[in-house]
Amino acid sequence: MSPDTVRPGTVHLVGGGPGDPGLITVLGRRLLDEADVVIADRLGPRSLLGELDPGVLVIDVGKLPGHHPVPQDEINALLVEHARAGRRVVRLKGGDPYVLGRGGEEAAYCRSNGIPVEVIPGVTSAISVPAAAGIPVTHRGVANGFTVVTGHELLPSLPGGSDHTVLLLMGISGIAASAAMLADGPRGGDCPVAIIEDGYGSNQRVTFGSLATIAGLAAERGVRSPAVVVVGDVVTLSPLHPRYSNQLASDEPRSGRLIPEPSRKAFS
Repeated sequence: MSPDTVRPGTVHLVGGGPGDPGLITVLGRRLLDEADVVIADRLGPRSLLGELDPGVLVIDVGKLPGHHPVPQDEINALLVEHARAGRRVVRLKGGDPYVLGRGGEEAAYCRSNGIPVEVIPGVTSAISVPAAAGIPVTHRGVANGFTVVTGHELLPSLPGGSDHTVLLLMGISGIAASAAMLADGPRGGDCPVAIIEDGYGSNQRVTFGSLATIAGLAAERGVRSPAVVVVGDVVTLSPLHPRYSNQLASDEPRSGRLIPEPSRKAFS
């Protein structure tokens, strides 16, 4: 199906990016404007929902850690129900639908029920949130690969040492166990770590440490989800890192960007 063709009875799985309304794709934004029904996650660009026409039905299926008020099978059923009723359905998801977002399951369910579905890629938080703190996930001479994981089960088998970046999503509750596992491997306890909370949000905050210290620092500061944990030498490339600022934490930039908004506009 062509991206320029928006038919009733179709489901679009739209990756909304890390939450900043400016980071949704142009196509994703257009499909959102043309939707009859929007089924929205918690971590997508929710501010855009207030700009929809009053007649658009918005269904909130947001999940919190350990609390899923609308189970996945009900979300799947909602997609099919509204598409079968001839509506243009947008499933607005945070990040990218196919990066730990269960988009594959939703697409497969729709197709198995005869519903046309199109996936609109989004900016994944695994890469964009570190960038908000000035951390590249790869950098020549520092790291030439990265791995994205959600739990600590696979950590002992990850490749490389501190020159291979590890990105932990949904990893705050298990940060102590994850850090200990990684420290026991070739990375060692001195391997740099950063936690970026609320990336691109108004409460963005960055905490720096090492595999040996990060769990204690996170507990001390009351680090909370949503957050991305970055493990590897690339952490030290951030202009907010202690090697530049002589501090172990940064509450700036509040906007989630390293260039203040007035200066940033000058470059646009």
